[in-house]
Amino acid sequence: MTTGTALTAADLRLLAEAGGLAPSLHNSQPWRFRPTPDLLGLEVHADPGRAVPAADPDGRAMHISIGAAVFNLRVAAAHLGREAAVRLLPAGEDAQPRAVLDLSAQAGSPRPFGADLYPAIAQRHSSRHPFTNRDVPEALVADLITAAQDEGVTLTVLEEYGVRRVLTLTSEAEARIAADVTREAETRRWLRLEPSYDGIPLAALGSHDRDARVPMRGFAGHPPRHTTPAGRFEALPQLAVLETHFDGQADWLRTGQAMQRAWLLATVHGLRASVLHQAVEIPDTRWRLRDPAEGPAHVQLVLRLGYGPSGATSPRRPVEDVLDPADG
Repeated sequence: MTTGTALTAADLRLLAEAGGLAPSLHNSQPWRFRPTPDLLGLEVHADPGRAVPAADPDGRAMHISIGAAVFNLRVAAAHLGREAAVRLLPAGEDAQPRAVLDLSAQAGSPRPFGADLYPAIAQRHSSRHPFTNRDVPEALVADLITAAQDEGVTLTVLEEYGVRRVLTLTSEAEARIAADVTREAETRRWLRLEPSYDGIPLAALGSHDRDARVPMRGFAGHPPRHTTPAGRFEALPQLAVLETHFDGQADWLRTGQAMQRAWLLATVHGLRASVLHQAVEIPDTRWRLRDPAEGPAHVQLVLRLGYGPSGATSPRRPVEDVLDPADG
């Protein structure tokens, strides 16, 4: 059913706030939102000025972040009683916008994603702290797999052998990043020592594993310029990989939506997550992340899941910086 009701300034602000709370590489927040001319929808644009080129030369992580923002917009639209019909890359690859959401239809269900995910948008944070050794219940694992599958992406929770293989590759990639002066400098540029609206504040750095089992990213440099506390991390982290059959921009956008859908659902159930991104930033370690027995799937993301602290809030750009005016 079509509402035909234009989005109000308050609606647009609520949508932009929700979209802007999506996760992004180094908290770069590489998106802009623009009302459609009829005020019945929203365009999502990439903000190339907020790219992270050394870590993300092909823009894959940027598109995953934008996809996560798109999913937040879908959840916020449902909160407003609207159904979001999404078109990805309506003008083709490498053209703006990256997605358009038609919000003219009335929502067919108050909870189109099962659980009410809207409160989880603000509650979700990356947790770089140690988790407990409590296993994720099988029923919740199944729900996370289904959530990603509904977005066209395969989420696989790894068994012990797969976890150890991915940790080894992540450690290798972290060491190579640490030895790359350009990458190191770029990472440090996103570390925020003073209050800011983007980047990684010191409070969000979390801990480092004193036993060196879990290779958390060294945002503070190698050796670290600012010390993060040492902690006893879980002996065998619970890791999940998100994979797609193809590796184009639309696949990256779908991955972002799948990641965010699963992450919000996890948040609803008290499960924490963070991204181990190092190995997907280097082509050969990314290729080796895949399970050879499963065929040539493209690993887009590695998630670390567990129970523990929620993680610190990361700063966000003001709505005025990400939402173009309706007459723009």
